[in-house]
Amino acid sequence: MNELRTILADVVTRLFSERVTKEVIEAAEQGIWPQALWQAIEENGLTLPLLPEVKGGAGGTWLDAHVVVTAAGRHAVPLPLAETIVASWLLSTAGLDVPEGPLTVAPVHREETIRVRSHGVAWRARGTASRVPWGGDAGHVVIVGEGDGRPVVALIAAGSYQVTSDRNLALEPRDTLTFDDAPVLAAAQTERLPADAVWLYGALARSAQIAGGLESALTQATRYAGERKQFGRPIGSFQAIQHQLALLAGHTAAAGMAAANAFRAAEVGRDAALEIAVAKARAGEAAGLAAGIAHQVHGAIGFTYEHSLHFVTRRLWSWRAEFGGEGWWQAELGRSVAREGGDALWPHLTAR
Repeated sequence: MNELRTILADVVTRLFSERVTKEVIEAAEQGIWPQALWQAIEENGLTLPLLPEVKGGAGGTWLDAHVVVTAAGRHAVPLPLAETIVASWLLSTAGLDVPEGPLTVAPVHREETIRVRSHGVAWRARGTASRVPWGGDAGHVVIVGEGDGRPVVALIAAGSYQVTSDRNLALEPRDTLTFDDAPVLAAAQTERLPADAVWLYGALARSAQIAGGLESALTQATRYAGERKQFGRPIGSFQAIQHQLALLAGHTAAAGMAAANAFRAAEVGRDAALEIAVAKARAGEAAGLAAGIAHQVHGAIGFTYEHSLHFVTRRLWSWRAEFGGEGWWQAELGRSVAREGGDALWPHLTAR
């Protein structure tokens, strides 16, 4: 990590440590938008790390975004920060201006398609996107849709589509958006993005959030094992607990390394699909195993609402299923190897 990225990490950690309190998370889970937190994040330039400075962004790279998104997962930030980062990058890549305020992306399921058609000088969108993160809270939604056989990036303002509210296990908004010839503020056909760009880069963001969440679970479990005493000594001194903590640390390190490698691949500008698949598969597998270990170490207290552990484990369980679970990505890795043939696998891996 270079010096500027180290400074960024310090700023993000300090901001989230001070502002993302238990009270803020609880209020967000009850449907109260944390406006003060969002404003602080925007003022520190954390929502647009991938945007050039001339466009109002921070002029950073995907590895800078990795620092922000991982920290957001570590602190269970109850905002569409990762979605805004991805959405702003999609708009910028397509040559479109990025509006202020929270953004989200759609559709988030591969089987769903939003059709964007031009009507004279105007564009309109039609289709349904389910389980859209913060779909009802975002000021705009960025769509990568289908238009005349080419991907179209479209920006649509809130109020132009119907919202059916829902939530995931972590009580984060996951809304269904219905576009019925919804007016499009700006749109551009582009060959610079794959048709599944939302799915792909959404998975990239979730892998980093999961990696951050795993760090939090490991920290909490290790601290508790050192504080909780049984038979006159901390439970962390027992070999069985040490073994479980070692497993938790291993999964955390592996997921973090895979996520960082995927962001590094995205940064150099090459096709990062392989690295993203590995990252989301590894992070998803780690999320299920590590969350179980963390709760086992905590015992019954970790399941109480008053304890902080569930804020991160409920998100781990939710995020692992979004933008493809580990099973889907593992199968996709197998499909990609089969398409290229076994003889091409080793050269493909070593060339990266």
